[in-house]
Amino acid sequence: MQLQNDLLLRAAKGEKIERTPVWLMRQAGRILPEYRAVRESVSGFIELAQTPELASEVTIQPVDILGVDAAIIFSDILVIPEAMGLPYEMVEKRGPFFPNTVRSESDLKKLRVADGANDLSYVIKAIEITKKNLAGRVPLIGFAGAPWTIFAYMVEGSGSKTFSKAREMLYTQPKFSHQLLQMITDSTINYLKAQVKAGADLVQIFDSWAGILGPKQYAEFSYPYISQICDAISEVPKTVFAKGAFFAREEMGKLNCETIGLDWNMGIAESRKLIGTNKTLQGNLDPAALYGNPDQVRQATIDMMDQFKGTRHIANLGHGVYPDINPAMVKVFIETVKNY
Repeated sequence: MQLQNDLLLRAAKGEKIERTPVWLMRQAGRILPEYRAVRESVSGFIELAQTPELASEVTIQPVDILGVDAAIIFSDILVIPEAMGLPYEMVEKRGPFFPNTVRSESDLKKLRVADGANDLSYVIKAIEITKKNLAGRVPLIGFAGAPWTIFAYMVEGSGSKTFSKAREMLYTQPKFSHQLLQMITDSTINYLKAQVKAGADLVQIFDSWAGILGPKQYAEFSYPYISQICDAISEVPKTVFAKGAFFAREEMGKLNCETIGLDWNMGIAESRKLIGTNKTLQGNLDPAALYGNPDQVRQATIDMMDQFKGTRHIANLGHGVYPDINPAMVKVFIETVKNY
């Protein structure tokens, strides 16, 4: 099916575009009352993510309500550990929790490499339904967590400010760490390939906890695995978003992907210099800027757009939109980008 709006894909590939495309990380979520209404109809986040029809409904909401240039499938990065044999729970106000963790060879033996299509059939089904219901209006983004970020949760057992148990593992058990990271990587490649086959037009890799590693650890335990994934997915454009990995921007420029996401701490001119001109940059307005009034939001958006002007760019925030931000201000951001 021919896409009516393919701005995102053209921008990712560095082709000619009439205007900068715009979408938001976490756009399908808590900022929208329409999302909350769907969420309240089920027992919680995980049931919503595992019900393809509902996951599809909340994926499309921001396209209808906010007017973004892309939909991103409603799911979670932690579906991969679950598919590998390590289930998790979503604890209200506290986030993800793993009743079991992976700390030893015997834990590793209980895991398997996920095949993607069957182990995560509910996500694949949600993509198929969404593609049909979008009817070519905008591209659909698929995604997965980067292996290091997934590893951090599987070893730690929950979110953490330091992920000290996961980081300890890199120092004390490097061989074990590489084994687990490779299993996660193989599972993620299978999963993203299944997403593409189901209709994802672009995929994004989220390395949410990149920034808690030092440059040396990142170069050994994260970057090579992201690189493997980028090399394995050849059918669609790829975006890599490594939050906090300001020290790895030059290396990011060498990845086999089209787009590099910037968080709001990464200077735009400096990033362009480090990453080079042959990649599209995505981002990077501070989500907190959207707490302002319409004039403030407009000005902050224009300031950002001015810095990206004349270069390959996809407009976005420097991280996910915060749940208590007024959707009206999100609309101001989107409209300002579109009218720029």
